[in-house]
Amino acid sequence: MTPASLRPRATGRVTLADVAHAAGVSPITVSRALRGERAVDPALVERVQAAARLLGYVPDPAARALASQRSSHVTVLVPMLSNALFVDVLEAVQRSLRPAGYQTLMGVTHYNAEEEEQLLREQLLQRPAGLLVTGIERSDTARALIAQSGVPCVHLMEVSGAPGVYSVGFSQADASADMTRHLLGRGRRRIAFAAAQLDARTLQRRDGWRRELGAAGLYDATLEWLDPAPSSIALGARMFEQILRAQPDVDAVFFCNDDLAQGALLAALRLGMAVPGRVAVAGFNDLTGSDQMLPPLTTVRTPRAEIGTAAARMLLSLMNGEAVASPCVDLGYEVVVRAST
Repeated sequence: MTPASLRPRATGRVTLADVAHAAGVSPITVSRALRGERAVDPALVERVQAAARLLGYVPDPAARALASQRSSHVTVLVPMLSNALFVDVLEAVQRSLRPAGYQTLMGVTHYNAEEEEQLLREQLLQRPAGLLVTGIERSDTARALIAQSGVPCVHLMEVSGAPGVYSVGFSQADASADMTRHLLGRGRRRIAFAAAQLDARTLQRRDGWRRELGAAGLYDATLEWLDPAPSSIALGARMFEQILRAQPDVDAVFFCNDDLAQGALLAALRLGMAVPGRVAVAGFNDLTGSDQMLPPLTTVRTPRAEIGTAAARMLLSLMNGEAVASPCVDLGYEVVVRAST
C-alpha cells in the first residue's frame, strides 16, 4: 500500500488513523508514541515514527487541543529581545520542547505589568500546555491569572522557596554581593552602582551591592545611579561620565548589565582614563563582546542556556503529571575576573 493510497480522498490530509493503520496499532497508541510518553515501548515508538515519516503525517494542533482541552504549545514570556540573555534562554527552551512535540509561542512584556497581564489573558484563552515566565515578582492580577488557569508554570532567572512556585535561576542579590566583595578585595572603597531599566532583578542586584557595602561600613546613598531608561552602550557611556564628574573620588563602578559597562569602557578610552588604574569597571551577565573589550570586562557570568534547558525540562515533567525532584533549582553564577578590575 502506498502513502498516497492511505490519504483521505476529500482533503488529501494524512490522519492519525492512517498512521495507526500503517503501523498496525491503535490511534491512541500513535498519539501516545508521538507525544513521547515514556510508557510506550521504544520499538513501538520507532515503528510509529517510521509510519508517520513514510506518510508525511503532520499532527493537527486543533484536533489535539480538542481532544486534550489544551493546545500543544507552551507560552514563554520574556521582558525584552534587545538583551541577548533572553535570546539565549529562548533558544534553549525551544531546543528542549520541540523534540517532545511542543511549540513555543513568545510574548514580550517590555517590563510592563499591564502588558504582561494582557499577554497572559490572550495566551490563556488558547489553553497552552504550559507557561514559562520571567522572574518571580509580578502584579496581583498576573499572579491570579496564572494560579486560576491551572496551567503548569515555571519561573525563569530567579529562585523562590514559596510553596507551589516552580523556579529555575539564581540569586541576583548574592551574585551582586559577590561582585562587590571582589571589588572590595581589590582595595576599592568608593564603589558606585549604576543601573538602568530598574526591573525587579536589577533592584535585587542593587540590594546585594547595598548589603555588601553596608557590612563593610562603606555604603553611601549618593553612589547609587539609577536610570529607568532601557539599558544600552550609549547610556552606559553617559552614566560613566556623569558619575566621575559628580563623584571624582569614585574608584570603581559596578554596572547592572554588561552593555552599560561596555559603554563605560569605551568612554574611558575616549577620555584617556585608565581602567583599572584610575577606576575599576565591572558588569553583569557576561554578554557577547565583554571579553573583547579594552581592557576585557570583569563580570558575572549567568547560566542563561542552562536555565532555559532546566526550566523546559521541569515544565515537561509538570505537563506530563510527573513529580518534580525539586521545585526550586538554583544553577548559580560565576564572577569572571578580567583586566577591568
